[in-house]
Amino acid sequence: ALAALRADGWARVGPLVAAADLATLRARLDAIMDGVAPRAGLFFQHDAASGAYEDLALGRGWVGPSRAYRKLEGLERDPVVRAWLDDRRLARLAHAVVGPEVALARAVVWTKAARGDRGAGGTELPWHQDGGPFWGLSAQPPLTIWIALDDAPIASGCVELIPGSHRGGLATPAGGVIPAALVDEARAVPAPAVAGEALLLDPLVWHRSRRNHTAAPRRALALVLMPASTRCTRTRKAPRRFVRLYSSAG
Repeated sequence: ALAALRADGWARVGPLVAAADLATLRARLDAIMDGVAPRAGLFFQHDAASGAYEDLALGRGWVGPSRAYRKLEGLERDPVVRAWLDDRRLARLAHAVVGPEVALARAVVWTKAARGDRGAGGTELPWHQDGGPFWGLSAQPPLTIWIALDDAPIASGCVELIPGSHRGGLATPAGGVIPAALVDEARAVPAPAVAGEALLLDPLVWHRSRRNHTAAPRRALALVLMPASTRCTRTRKAPRRFVRLYSSAG
């Protein structure tokens, strides 16, 4: 898996989360989105009604109970999710790729709501890289562990990737969304996953996900990991302090 990650920018590592843990995590996310569980310190972004990425409302955060939030971030602050982040298998993966001292750049759940009466659910996420000045980091994080909390077949908007695209660095100086003219769609590879399965991603690999055309939600937990020496470089606000994980290989 590590060789594939280096060569292709992504790899499968197989089942990682047991059924009981999946049930616990899904129930907690539902409770957060329903406004039942505490949400202090969490960041929310709701889907646009159109499902178009360019129509997303920025800066609104929590808009009330809803299962149609596109993103829940800062989940290392939630005690239920945080307890699971210490799993020794995550630690082994982190140390193998990142090194002996690991910090968490972000813990985020990406959701695609179930198909509704008006068609597909969720947001169409365009080709992009998880890197660039917007991130405000002194170094590029080397690893994302992406974990399917529900089955993620092609029809529900599984991750799609362009193997090897990470080797060219940032596609544009700003990073983020990749101009359509640069993308060779013929090279795209879908990566469907079953609930509990984990993928390793280089954050610079070009990837996207489409909308959900199924009657079930599609949720995934993504952990972006980096060396603990990485600093926050933003200047408009106080520098972020990153949670350190996996102090020993275990």
